[in-house]
Amino acid sequence: MHASLQIAVAAFLLLVSVATGAFGSHALAGRVDLNMLAVWQTAVQYLSLHAVALLALASAQAYLQPRLQHLAFSLLLVGTLLFSGSLLLLVLSEQRWLGMITPIGGVLMLGGWGLVLLAAVAHYHQHNKKR
Repeated sequence: MHASLQIAVAAFLLLVSVATGAFGSHALAGRVDLNMLAVWQTAVQYLSLHAVALLALASAQAYLQPRLQHLAFSLLLVGTLLFSGSLLLLVLSEQRWLGMITPIGGVLMLGGWGLVLLAAVAHYHQHNKKR
């Protein structure tokens, strides 16, 4: 995925995170119990944090091994959508089984961060061999 498309995806997720945060504060407050509101806030926090991280990752392509960067971006994107999306849907639908999806998203995010680490180290070694 080209850097400009990655930036657009990250910007869209930031837009969604602001909208879901506002929705939770204004539309859900008083309509769901405090535990579910905390779940909503957790989803929005992870969505916001990882959207900013995806924006940074897209902007850092010159400093990362390209294939690993693309894979890391994909894992972080899918992981964030599964993690935050399952929590948001859990609050809206009260379908408890959606909570089983959340850890899958978390594992994908962990894998994505591991790949960011590998992409940075691989790029460093690749460019410092020449010295």
